[in-house]
Amino acid sequence: MDERSPLRNLAPDLWVADRGLKLAVGDVGTRMTVIRLADGGLFLHSPVRLDEPTRRALDALGPVRCVVAPSKVHHFFVGDYIAAFPQARAFAAPGLPEKRKDLRFSGVLSDTAEPEWLGQIEQHVFQGASFVNEVVFFHPGSRTLLLTDLAFNVAADKTAPARLFYWLTGAAGRFGPHRLMRLGIRNRRAARTSVDRILQWDFERVIVTHGDVLERAGREHFRTAFAFL
Repeated sequence: MDERSPLRNLAPDLWVADRGLKLAVGDVGTRMTVIRLADGGLFLHSPVRLDEPTRRALDALGPVRCVVAPSKVHHFFVGDYIAAFPQARAFAAPGLPEKRKDLRFSGVLSDTAEPEWLGQIEQHVFQGASFVNEVVFFHPGSRTLLLTDLAFNVAADKTAPARLFYWLTGAAGRFGPHRLMRLGIRNRRAARTSVDRILQWDFERVIVTHGDVLERAGREHFRTAFAFL
């Protein structure tokens, strides 16, 4: 893709799309991750708002095979992708189909990869925080961990669009879970087990949906950020 593309290439077969996301607390931004699978099809993680430039950019990469809503709160734009790419299969975090009965999901995510990406992307349902039921993904080919709300990575000088939210939650100036996420972890023992499982993966990069992509020493940063458990 050229530099004007709405998709930004990070590594072979790995792209991201950065977009604004205006909520009641302000614009917290969001990010979609695109992974090209071995058969040439595309795996879309946490879809952003779909516009024509984004659709053209995706079509140029390959057919959209999988649309993934990785948590109970990252689902806003999934329906647009289901409609735009009827050949794709949509997958939901546990509990999301009950919340979004208007959406047609092909399956519910678990700790076992779906056949479409088996052997190419690994996953784990993070335990102890059922209010989000976030499913964490690992792409060994690029040594990349995919997170949604478990950790933010917003620079201290980039808080203007949602300054009050970032101040109240302590969500800026560092990589890791903010105050609301920490409070939402009700079973710390279960969460610690999930952290230990994730740390078994050999990742270097961490893609978050809120803030900057962490390109280096991701595993060490993740270990430090969740040491409180």
